[in-house]
Amino acid sequence: MIRFSYFPSVTWLFMALLFVFGLQSCSDDEAPDIIPETIVENDSIPEDKEEEPDLNLMGNVEVLNADKVDDNYILVNDAASNRVYLMNKEALLLHEWKLTNNIGNDVFLLPNGKLLASLEADEPKIILGGKGGKLQFIANDGTVEWNYVHSSSEEETHHDVELLPNGNVLAMVWKRHSAEAATQSGFMLEAEIFVESIIEVNPTTDEIVWEWNSWDHLIQEHDDTKDNYGLVSEHPELIDINYVPNSEGTAEVQGDIMHANAIAYDEVNDVIFLSANFYSEVWVIDHSTTTEEAAQHGGGNYGKGGDLIYRFGNPDAYQNPQGTRLFYNNHFPNLLKGENQGKMLIFSNGKGFDQSTVYEMELPADYNLITNTDNELKVTWSFTDPDLYSAKVSGAVPLPNGNILITEGDFGFWEVTRDKEVVWKFNAEGFFWRGYSYSRNAPEIEQLGLPD
Repeated sequence: MIRFSYFPSVTWLFMALLFVFGLQSCSDDEAPDIIPETIVENDSIPEDKEEEPDLNLMGNVEVLNADKVDDNYILVNDAASNRVYLMNKEALLLHEWKLTNNIGNDVFLLPNGKLLASLEADEPKIILGGKGGKLQFIANDGTVEWNYVHSSSEEETHHDVELLPNGNVLAMVWKRHSAEAATQSGFMLEAEIFVESIIEVNPTTDEIVWEWNSWDHLIQEHDDTKDNYGLVSEHPELIDINYVPNSEGTAEVQGDIMHANAIAYDEVNDVIFLSANFYSEVWVIDHSTTTEEAAQHGGGNYGKGGDLIYRFGNPDAYQNPQGTRLFYNNHFPNLLKGENQGKMLIFSNGKGFDQSTVYEMELPADYNLITNTDNELKVTWSFTDPDLYSAKVSGAVPLPNGNILITEGDFGFWEVTRDKEVVWKFNAEGFFWRGYSYSRNAPEIEQLGLPD
């Protein structure tokens, strides 16, 4: 705002000149209307000038207890805008990565400062929620250092990805099976289906060095003339192919009958955790098997081949009368480390209740899945709130100060203490797959070369 001392002759001269110039400017049809600046006396109070929006501010922050907020960084996966960026607790943008393709969904930062990303292929062939088809290592300047495409009308990577200690990459894959094959397998509907597989890829050679297929571990009691017939309640190690149409109704089935959405690897026990969203449970798979053993019912460290060595979250999924169901759709089985080794954080979306819950659970000492026995995990901590609800995506990670960072997919983030006090919130327009926490001095952060 322009200020002038109060001298009448100068003031009137300025207004006359301003009027003349204003008439000349208005002669241009495409020029915007000119609004003269207000002239005020030097002892008057001007109106506040509207501030320009800060383009580096990623959303709105609410600090509820500043003394208890963890002062580190969050890597944000925003699937709505296909952006991956690092921000601080003031929601200021610190670094953003250029992506060649849309997110599909998981992207996270490795200790060497590179991203491991699950992205959509240029033209995904299996169009389901969480579609992918492309895996990449991405340098902090956006350079793609590894580009692996696994996308066809028969198979497509999707959702989540995991880096193994040996440098290989685990990825989830949908596999298409025709209506005829599905019927022969005992599926109760005449429709093609997409079932879950896991592949391990060597990024040096692009060779698939290990594979597991749920198709090899099915059971059904719908038709005794078809494959996989047996009593579901007597075989908790097998997957009931008809669980979703039986429990959710046939109208809800559109081919994607399992909808796994996350993967985690336990290097101590060499097992894989697969979040099966439509079954509202987590499946535990022996990774020590060979690919041949993974297709069978024997072999590996647990002697069960590729059968499930454990499962939890929803005993109804295998007709177990014992145990209490906790999960109603679930995301992000997050294995904890350090003093919390042997525990897991997981987000139960709570569809049907419109309220989500984060659970911390204690994993079993032995993966021994027993018929008609309570196989559910012990809950060591949980958090919910009437305002916490996302029907999709979401998750939770521990913070260095002991708090828990919760991603609420269509809202943003919550930070809560172990005493369940909400100390910080972030909200923005977006669809947030996950948020990962990184300490300011973590190796992956130092690799970015951020200014002090």
